[in-house]
Parts: sequence; C-alpha cells; structure tokens
Amino acid sequence: MPAGEFIPAAERYNVMPAIDRWVILRALERLRHAPAGPAAAPVLAVNLSGNSLSDQSFLEFVVEHAGAPDVARHLCFEITETAAVTNWSNALYFMKELQQRGCRFALDDFGSGLSSFMYLRTLPVDFLKIDGQFVSQVATNPVDRNMVEAICKIGRSLGIATVAECVESESVLEELKRIGVDFVQGYYLARPRPLSELL
Repeated sequence: MPAGEFIPAAERYNVMPAIDRWVILRALERLRHAPAGPAAAPVLAVNLSGNSLSDQSFLEFVVEHAGAPDVARHLCFEITETAAVTNWSNALYFMKELQQRGCRFALDDFGSGLSSFMYLRTLPVDFLKIDGQFVSQVATNPVDRNMVEAICKIGRSLGIATVAECVESESVLEELKRIGVDFVQGYYLARPRPLSELL
C-alpha cells in the first residue's frame, strides 16, 4: 500500500510514533549490516511525523537507539515545515538534543508555509528541501524560479544546504544547476527502491 494512503489514517489514529520507531529500528539494522561496514554506510534520511515530535518518550527512544555518535552521524531526520511550526518548542528541543549527538536535520517541503523565512534563523537545520511545487516548473515559470533562487540564497547565507524535490526532467535539472542548488532528488535521477537493494 502506498505511504500516501496509510499515513493519513495512521496520523488520525495516532499510531505514527509507533511506525516512526519501527522505521528507525529498520534503518539502524540496515546501517549495521551495510556491506562495507557501518563506518562506510551512507547517510539515511528518515521522515518523522509531527505526532512523534509531540511524544516525549520518542526522543528518549531515539537517543537510546541512535544516540551514539558513530550511529547518529549516519542519520538525517526529515521534518516537514508544517510539523516544525505546529510543534515549534518540541521540534526545537528535539533537534538540538539530537544534533549534539551527530544527527542531521532536513526541513521538508520548505517554502510551502506562509512564515517559511521568519523562523529559519532559529531552527537548527542542515538541509532545506525545496517544495516540489516550485521545482517542477522552475525551467519555465519565472515566479517559481525566483522562489527557488531566493531559498538558495537564504540557505547559503545561513550555511544550510539546499535539496530540490521532484526533479523529473533534464531541463529542470539544468536550471537547478544554474541556480546553484546543492542536491537534487526525483524520478529523473532514480525511482524509489527498497533499502535492501541500496545497502
């Protein structure tokens, strides 16, 4: 079942913290058994639900299982802009605690909220993931191009790397290169694959 179908129901019935725990344990298991060994394992991006940020025991769980520096440096937690704003104090505390241990954070769907730039200076993120609604038309729509350029400039001035979502054509990729986006993801580069194939 596609994630887009079961996640809304899981959030409605407040079981996302349990699913997030399961995903983290599976990710750590894959990291430990990476063919080249844990030290050479890649950084894994793990999406977190806003519900998990509100669960105090969730932070304790992550610290217990992934708080060691040799493990933490392989994890990048993705939190949507909406979840970060909605759970502001919890998100801030959660991120600072885990960053001290070596975890990284990406602010997902950045640019979709009304207050995107207002709180960015105080939120300790390593990556800004530019919302795909701006990226998909960046090669043809001047407004979207200006929005992506603005996010990149703000990111650079704050020392935050940028990631463009939804890259689905060569023309979009070339425009993003011209703008200076740091990283890209999308079907033009690769289709989703099971983690077991990648590690």
